[in-house]
Amino acid sequence: MVRVQQVLFSGDGDVADEVEEPAAQIPGRRVLGVGEMAAIIDELLLDERLIECFVRGEISNCRHHTSGHCYFVLSEERDDETAQIPCVCWRRDAIRLREELRDGQTVIAFGSVAHYAAGGRYQFYVREVERSGLGDKFLQLERWRQELAAEGCFLELTKRALPRFPARVGVVTSSTGAVLHDILNVLGRRFPAELVLSPTAVQGDGAEHAIAAAIARLDGRVDVIIVARGGGSFEDLLAFNHPVVVRAVHACTTPVVSAVGHEVDVTLCDLAADLRAPTPSAAAELVAPDRTVLLEELRQARRRLADLLYARWERADDDLQELRDRLRPARLAFRIDRRREDTAELADRLERSRGRALERRQAELGALAAVLRARSPFEPLVRGYALIEHGGRPVRAAGELVQGELVRARFGTGRAVLRVEEVCDDREDV
Repeated sequence: MVRVQQVLFSGDGDVADEVEEPAAQIPGRRVLGVGEMAAIIDELLLDERLIECFVRGEISNCRHHTSGHCYFVLSEERDDETAQIPCVCWRRDAIRLREELRDGQTVIAFGSVAHYAAGGRYQFYVREVERSGLGDKFLQLERWRQELAAEGCFLELTKRALPRFPARVGVVTSSTGAVLHDILNVLGRRFPAELVLSPTAVQGDGAEHAIAAAIARLDGRVDVIIVARGGGSFEDLLAFNHPVVVRAVHACTTPVVSAVGHEVDVTLCDLAADLRAPTPSAAAELVAPDRTVLLEELRQARRRLADLLYARWERADDDLQELRDRLRPARLAFRIDRRREDTAELADRLERSRGRALERRQAELGALAAVLRARSPFEPLVRGYALIEHGGRPVRAAGELVQGELVRARFGTGRAVLRVEEVCDDREDV
């Protein structure tokens, strides 16, 4: 409870005793605690008009703290009076600002209002700052981005790989800036490629058309194109956001590397290019291989090739030595003698084998001849029998003959023709 002190004076001017009375006992008076009042102020500052809003004003009392935070005041003249708002931009946001804040700048700040209870004041916590008058240009940039995205200018699947060993590198930039010097230094150090400059204005009225024309001049005449310029403000880089430049990059048949501004700057040209580099020097490093690395790879390949050739040479030398050993006269004569002995032995084995086989065949033929002789119908003729034939067929019975017919008789040796004088059938005598 807040205590209210009342000081009473006596008639002689001395201070009388202090009387403490609870504030709640004073009629018609509402007393708030400091914390309670701070909470009410915080609640009032939650008005959506004070959250994530834009404020235009002139910077004054700008202080860049060693911690990286930036403190300043935004002021505006109104009705012969100056309205002021204390502001703070924390380090995490200050490092993303495109340019350093300075007194006298008229800017548009983006952020939210909050009550700093410990200091008893409210502050505008700034997250982004842009130069006054750029708001419309930011909106235009967003419209361009949406329009070009709908045209397919930023699709990842259309992006091409860079050639590994470019013979000619095209550069679109100012002929008088430090950018060209930086790219020349990197290419001269890393890879002996020919640089083809297509000079152009990189900012100002009509710069976007000059840049687009410079890109078109190089397309198809070089192996890769670098579109580059140094850092600058949003207005300085505006030409590289223009649809004319973006469409020229997208329509290019030659791979394009974009290196516009500093690393924190991202233009629509960067999004349309086949590859984005944070700086012009980095772009030159991306398009040109490192000569030192290539030479080392070449040395390693040469060593591997030499090892392979030496191993094959050793194997061939061993094979040749073996052939020489085989073809030495003494050894060759020895091998020939061995082959002769083997041949003679094989011939002897073959003759013996053929003799035994011939004997077996002769014995088999003799046995077959004896069987044939035993089964031959002419064998009995040798023993005095005769074979009578009539009409080319053997006569098996006397009844087959007729008296007076001529028949042939075959004997053991020779033949004869006989006349049948008499026919006697033994069956009739039975």
